Amino acid sequence: MPSSLRIGLFGIGLDAYWPQFPGLKSRLEGYVGKVAGKLARPGVEIVNLGLIDNPDQAFAAGHEFRRQDVDLIFLHVTTYALSSTVLPVVLRAKVPVIVLNLAPVPAIDYAKFNALGNRTKMTAEWLANCSACAMPEIANVFRRAGIGFHQINGMLGNDPLCWGEVDAWVEAGKVVAGMQGNRLGLMGHYYSGMLDIYADLTAQCATFGTHIEILEVDELTALRREVTPAALKKRLREFNTVFAVQPDCAADDLNEAARTSVALDQLVATHRLGSLAYYYKGTGIPENVTTIASIILGTSLLTGRGVPVAGEYEVKNVQAMKIMSLFGAGGSFTEYYAMDFKEDVVLMGHDGPGHFAIAQGKTKVRSLGIYHGKNGHGVSVEMAVKHGPVTLLSVIEAAGGKLALLYAEAEAVPGPILQIGNTNSRYRFACGAREFVKRWNAHGPAHHCAVGVGHIGGKIDKLATLLGLEAARVC
Repeated sequence: MPSSLRIGLFGIGLDAYWPQFPGLKSRLEGYVGKVAGKLARPGVEIVNLGLIDNPDQAFAAGHEFRRQDVDLIFLHVTTYALSSTVLPVVLRAKVPVIVLNLAPVPAIDYAKFNALGNRTKMTAEWLANCSACAMPEIANVFRRAGIGFHQINGMLGNDPLCWGEVDAWVEAGKVVAGMQGNRLGLMGHYYSGMLDIYADLTAQCATFGTHIEILEVDELTALRREVTPAALKKRLREFNTVFAVQPDCAADDLNEAARTSVALDQLVATHRLGSLAYYYKGTGIPENVTTIASIILGTSLLTGRGVPVAGEYEVKNVQAMKIMSLFGAGGSFTEYYAMDFKEDVVLMGHDGPGHFAIAQGKTKVRSLGIYHGKNGHGVSVEMAVKHGPVTLLSVIEAAGGKLALLYAEAEAVPGPILQIGNTNSRYRFACGAREFVKRWNAHGPAHHCAVGVGHIGGKIDKLATLLGLEAARVC
């Protein structure tokens, strides 16, 4: 489904100035154009209404933003302007607003300014540099009108701190749009007794805008029957390219995995899925048991290519995985299962799909004679997440059942891992292993979470703000 982010942009000025100070308006319009250029990027549409300088234009601008269905507004305060040129726009548009107070230069050249020798020219130059002047007025009116807003103070030009924050808001907005355009497939049913992962699907749709498609394992099984020998051969070659297939993997198991992988791709294409959660016992129907038992390599390929897949029908966690994927951080299925008190690290991993694109080295394919707690046998993936900064994310239920985001930043560190055909990694937290576990558990998350590369907590905070959710950082 369409998932581009549509950003509304407008600058503000005061029409009384234009006849008094020739050239000022075009100069300020140039500022707005520079902002538009910096906001532009793939997956983003800019609706630039230019400089709004009177209340009539403000009412028209609010209507136009609604008509253009913008998701987010950037308001560039170019000079002093009346708050009546701002409030109608934001009231009408009814979307989050970020106010930009951007100086055109790092500092006014005071000597050059005072040497102008003409008070009119000096005032025009002053107005071209007084973007901060209207900020208190705008903040006052927004607060009294009950409008939440966010501000960025910095420079129009070379200011990495300022533009890094702008980029974070844009990236968070793109994730909101991506989640709203996502189609999540749910295939099978819950693992019986895992009460923590049972999810309110309506709440997921209402919170993230995700469409949920309920699927049958039988459809995947039927698609497996249609896989051609040529497609099978091609997928086996792909396995050997993407993964490090270990010598003890049986040819029959690899063939079954390839057949299911091709069928999975067809299932995803047919239903236009952007993510998938699955689990199925397959009791009494051997063909369905084979389908589910051979699913791990195919789901790992999908996960590494931006269609995250969670096992155990983990709806909340596949949503977290999709968020991480949309941020470009990966998003692999994991859980913590042990603590290493000697090294002060937490051991985390999971069976099933792994994210080969964020693996430390090449993901291995291993033969498993049995899947613990699940029917069947076959091949699985074994990997560790890239060493370096990582972020853990979980979608949780806050007080009253409302969804919230829970996250922690950590480091994936080298060291021995369990070579059991699962994903496994060692994570070190600034607050220490004991404190991390204590703080994480205090929020009552499900036992799974998503892990991605990089420290992206600031972006997650902004995503939560745009979605109207709480975000809790534990470390």
